[in-house]
Amino acid sequence: MKHSILEGVKILDLTRVLAGPWCTQALADMGARVFKIERPGNGDEMRQSPPFLKDTEGNRTTYTPAYVSVNRGKQSLTIDFTQDAGRRLVLELAAQCDVFVENFKVGDLKRYGLDYEAVRAINPRIVYCSITGYGQDGPMARYPGYDPILQGVSGIMSTCGLPEGQPGAGPLRSMVPLIDVMTGMISTSSVLAALYHQQRTGEGQCIDVALLDVAMSATSYLSQNFLLTGQVAARIGNGSRLFAPSNCYQCADGPLLIQIGNDGQWEKLCKALKRETWLSDPRFASNGARLEHVLELDREITAVTSGLKRHDVTAWLSDMGVPCGPVNTIAEAYDHPQVVHRGLRAEVEHPELGKIPVVRSPFRFSHTPVEHRPPPGLGAHTASVLASELAIPAEQLRELAEAGVI
Repeated sequence: MKHSILEGVKILDLTRVLAGPWCTQALADMGARVFKIERPGNGDEMRQSPPFLKDTEGNRTTYTPAYVSVNRGKQSLTIDFTQDAGRRLVLELAAQCDVFVENFKVGDLKRYGLDYEAVRAINPRIVYCSITGYGQDGPMARYPGYDPILQGVSGIMSTCGLPEGQPGAGPLRSMVPLIDVMTGMISTSSVLAALYHQQRTGEGQCIDVALLDVAMSATSYLSQNFLLTGQVAARIGNGSRLFAPSNCYQCADGPLLIQIGNDGQWEKLCKALKRETWLSDPRFASNGARLEHVLELDREITAVTSGLKRHDVTAWLSDMGVPCGPVNTIAEAYDHPQVVHRGLRAEVEHPELGKIPVVRSPFRFSHTPVEHRPPPGLGAHTASVLASELAIPAEQLRELAEAGVI
């Protein structure tokens, strides 16, 4: 019998929206027991983001695609920790958990006695992960941080979009919430590392994860180039600053991205497209020359691909070992043969919604596979968890419910 990699680990989850829930969902997929604390009545903000899913009988539910995307496998408890009774419940749960994850603005949880120092006082082994926009200190620490804002602040948006002088030029954000997702990944890695330290030493610690830090780190070689040379990366559309050709090339039925990484791949491209004459053209003789004459090169390649089917060009280039791929819509991506083969569209059985599709976890382990479990109903586990974990009797649970605490 195979066991999950985080079997027996308990996570107290005070996160909402995207970055924090991505982290705790990953931990849940790995087998941790995640207690998600939600506001009575409304729950996580993602439950309020349409469209609203319907149950198997056609009734509107508290589930949305946004909520489902980052909350599977958790147990939902509705607790109003702004009330003293609710705060005590959260602290009692924290005393029994290994990890506490939150993404409130700096200082918010301290007002309710749920900050790191308060939790550590009752559980010195706790791994306490705080996720914020700008970090725990500094002139902007108390400001809210959202993915698009951090794409702009970090300089990422300035590098995306068409070059100056072209129609439609200007900074462009990614609709995919890259900073939120990467922050979720960094938070997951940080929690796992801190858990390893906790198990070796018995020590807990506080983790400070900031969207700003993640976004700046994500600029990678663009930042490093600036730091070493002072050169600021300009927008170049879908091209590359390092290699040519690298761009989207229009085929008869849609765009195809080709990314050359060395002269060997360039030679293979020329042969696959039956344009060996490019190999003797001094404008294209080396990567440096091709970068210098990239506009001419792109026109030459487009003149060839524009009369061909995208599937055919992809097959020819791939067979020759030339990196390329169609620029798919998300719908087309789920029909891609490798996406289908990898099972990236998974399914879970939900008690209210029936069988629903979900995005498969990117974590894959040979001996401790992840388990995709359904997202929880709002407050569905409040009574059962408080009874089993804190031994609260049914009468007291009714009193707490009547007082609006749970």
